[in-house]
Amino acid sequence: MDRFNLAVIGATGAVGKIFLSILEERNFPLNKLRVCASQKSLGKKITFGKKDLIVEPITDELLIDSDFVFISASSEVSLDIAPKAAKLGSIAIDDSSAFRMDETVPLVVPEVNSQDLAEHKGIISIPNCSTTPLTMVLHELGKLAKINRVIVDTFQSVSGAGAGAVVELDSQNHAMYDNSEIQTSIHPHRIAFNVIPQIDKFTKSGYTNEEMKMVNETKKILHQPDLKISATCVRVPVKIGHSEAIHIEFDQNIELDKAYSALANSPGITLLDDPKNNHYPMPINSEYKDDVMVGRLRKDVSLPNGLVLWLSCDNLRKGAALNAIQIAESMIEKRLIQKQRNK
Repeated sequence: MDRFNLAVIGATGAVGKIFLSILEERNFPLNKLRVCASQKSLGKKITFGKKDLIVEPITDELLIDSDFVFISASSEVSLDIAPKAAKLGSIAIDDSSAFRMDETVPLVVPEVNSQDLAEHKGIISIPNCSTTPLTMVLHELGKLAKINRVIVDTFQSVSGAGAGAVVELDSQNHAMYDNSEIQTSIHPHRIAFNVIPQIDKFTKSGYTNEEMKMVNETKKILHQPDLKISATCVRVPVKIGHSEAIHIEFDQNIELDKAYSALANSPGITLLDDPKNNHYPMPINSEYKDDVMVGRLRKDVSLPNGLVLWLSCDNLRKGAALNAIQIAESMIEKRLIQKQRNK
């Protein structure tokens, strides 16, 4: 079996750390691993398995040496590095929003649209961490009937805003208990013991950038440009785990047992739906899990052809790092990496 060289850019960040952890867990055909981060992290050691990896600068030599370059940094870094990596023969798998809506760049959730990987030109985008679980559910239920409309409300953990946001939540929690001054730097308001109905900046439409990412990315991934979808994204004082309340309107009635069966047999989805015994998805039972947890599936009492459900998933795993690794695994399985290397 071929083995592959991989570089992780942003290896010391929240997603980068999880990426390395998952890479150890999975039987990925790894030959060589190199790690990069910001200037302040250069020279630091990162333990991977029984080895200590040294954080190094991003160079042309590193990009040429790498079959896959996983980027989890700012959009500015991605805009600089991803095209360069692709030009030098690597495949850049990018976690930022920089290329998601670029028509020439596949935006991929492997369980949903892995076929789009064949169209790559050296860069592949990972969806927003709240988009990924939504598309997985809509993809499966959309096989039962045409989806006319989707309303989704998200409850997103602070780790979605980076490692610094987790530190800020901890700090504010302690300050609340100590009755000391609350320091706010990452969120526009105190997040401890609060919810904030804003993630990212507001647009002229009144939606935030985060909400419009969900709308536009979902349409692209599902290849449904005319899908009617609306989102409200809320930041909640949870460290890890995004949750979503999803209302779906179909063009015909969907029997609940068929919806249950479709979701229960879906790759990457675990059905956790036993409300009588208080069993349903929550951040505390989706954290550190690879699957998207789905439950509270029910008929929408306001619509004859509507379903309502709730989900939770680990935003750092399936919402980011795991999805990237699965993209690389899918490309290897489809022999797309050989095609790229021979260009």
